[in-house]
Amino acid sequence: MIPDRIIEQGTLRTDGARASVEVRIPWYRALPASCIAGATLTIDGRTAPAESVRWQLNGREFTFAEMVDDTEQWWFPLDSAVLSGEVPVGEGAEHTVDVDLTLYIPYIVIGENEVLHIEEHDSKTMTAVAA
Repeated sequence: MIPDRIIEQGTLRTDGARASVEVRIPWYRALPASCIAGATLTIDGRTAPAESVRWQLNGREFTFAEMVDDTEQWWFPLDSAVLSGEVPVGEGAEHTVDVDLTLYIPYIVIGENEVLHIEEHDSKTMTAVAA
């Protein structure tokens, strides 16, 4: 719904082997962590391996598998989450960052036992800074 604002400009961080970026919810209402179905982090065409991807929400870090049943943590429209993964990125240079995000919207039923899911993409160019 609001894909051009998923990636927060100027938030690319790196320790050389692992990179992170702050992301905003592309929806107008808060969603529980269980509705965040997945995300990919790609920098300069290199996608972080799925097993290395982590999601930080409300100061806690999760894998997507850990969030499947989590209805206690919520992602609010004014809050940023942190998406990170093992992608080698050098400091000081500009990089193209791509984030793909899949969310389930639990209160919009589109079929028998099926709710709306949205897949959004955002891309930004930014300079990496030390984590």
